[in-house]
Amino acid sequence: MKNNRKFYRNSLWVGLGSVIILLVILTSCPGIEPNKHEDPLARVEDKYFYPSDLPDFFHGEISAEDSAKIAKSYIQKWIKKELLLEKAELNIPSEKQRDVLKKLEDTRASLMIYEYQQQLVNQKLDTVVTQSEIDEFYNQHMNNFILNHNIIKTLFVQLPLNSPNITNVRRWYRSNNSEDLTKLEGYCYQYATKYDYFNENWIPFDQLLNIMPISVTNQESFLKYNHNIETSDSIYLYFINIREYKLKGSNTPIEYISYNIKSIILNNRKIKFLKELENNIYYDALSRNKFEIY
Repeated sequence: MKNNRKFYRNSLWVGLGSVIILLVILTSCPGIEPNKHEDPLARVEDKYFYPSDLPDFFHGEISAEDSAKIAKSYIQKWIKKELLLEKAELNIPSEKQRDVLKKLEDTRASLMIYEYQQQLVNQKLDTVVTQSEIDEFYNQHMNNFILNHNIIKTLFVQLPLNSPNITNVRRWYRSNNSEDLTKLEGYCYQYATKYDYFNENWIPFDQLLNIMPISVTNQESFLKYNHNIETSDSIYLYFINIREYKLKGSNTPIEYISYNIKSIILNNRKIKFLKELENNIYYDALSRNKFEIY
């Protein structure tokens, strides 16, 4: 008998799943208004749950049985939430309820204003930052851009231990001659497991140390006295030529900080844009007597 009841309940939910799918399809059609031309799926006191209240999980290949399980779970969660809300409304003092409503209204207002501001920012804010703007900002705030770590411009080569013509590599990686560097690049294309030429870009010295099999206790001293570095481990040979370095505590080079400066300029521009928007709306409303202060 119990099995029959279980079979009946499962069959009922499977059937309901098919009905829900049909109702969702029907209620999504133009001209059919939700909650007026729908049969409810559940009720808690005077609140009703309709097929259109279900989330859009009936897409793709989903069986009637699976849809029924999902729908049943979702409806039960809705019922529990409404019952709990009913208890809360009965037991929370009215002044506390007013506080909750005030917080909800404040949150709604903040979200609406934020969405409106973002819409205008996306439509009207000029996002082009020229190099001259970056240079000007850097020169005006140079003392604020101080390095908190050591940075370098370097050439880095990682080769298997059995790589050929290492004598040539030792000569090429130390050279500033463009022809030698071209030969090194061609060689590394064939044999190197890693080749980076950071001649134009600054990188943190720590980034290089993370891939080198050496231990450096005093970075400042190491950078002052080591420009060409050769080392190895059980698998690779490493060749490093430090072209230039800047020590912690010195002014950050503009090339290293230009992306951050661009972000600061855009953020300042956005703040100014939103402040002007706020003032324009205020003074427009003032000129049209849309508000009064008593």
